[in-house]
Amino acid sequence: MTALVPMIEQLRCSNTPECAKPRRTEVEAALRTLIRWTGDDPDRPGLRETPARVTRAFEEYCAGYAQDPVHILQKTFEEIDGYDEMIILRGIRFESHCEHHLAPIIGRAWVAYVPNGRVVGISKLARVVEAFARRLQIQEKMTAQIANTINDVLEPQGVGIIIKATHHCMTTRGVHKPDTDLVTSRMLGCFRENPLTRQEFLAMAGLAP
Repeated sequence: MTALVPMIEQLRCSNTPECAKPRRTEVEAALRTLIRWTGDDPDRPGLRETPARVTRAFEEYCAGYAQDPVHILQKTFEEIDGYDEMIILRGIRFESHCEHHLAPIIGRAWVAYVPNGRVVGISKLARVVEAFARRLQIQEKMTAQIANTINDVLEPQGVGIIIKATHHCMTTRGVHKPDTDLVTSRMLGCFRENPLTRQEFLAMAGLAP
């Protein structure tokens, strides 16, 4: 359960005074300052409601902090008639934000596991992706978090995760390289140990070379 330690520490932190969330009025005031910094007037009609709108938007963008991925996976099903083949949920679309620039990350995730006596509802796999995506992230960390959580909670024979995403921090700023994407993967258990299992996953996901 070592992979869950950072998550537990984060939940502890959210309950301490030094980690308390700023008030909504503080957030909106900070956004008004940002608008002034850009050279515009936060009091002009077109921008007057923008700080409140942006605050509400970031509540949605970062809703994953209030979700517990471990709890999402708790309900499982054991009446599977011995099914022990690969299960893949393909092309789960997600939106996240880069923790370095707060720029959007738009992508898809392929989630696979080989069960070990029990399975989980497929919507729960998508919800786990969503819970980690709706946080300030880097793709490498998100890939590991999803794989580690599924592995720790379901204890399957193996887990395979592939994420492919476009990062606006490099397509709309900085090096300005549109039409590029980042692909990351994490293979655990039989996906790491057995090349044939890993190749089967890539083929079924439509990502084999």
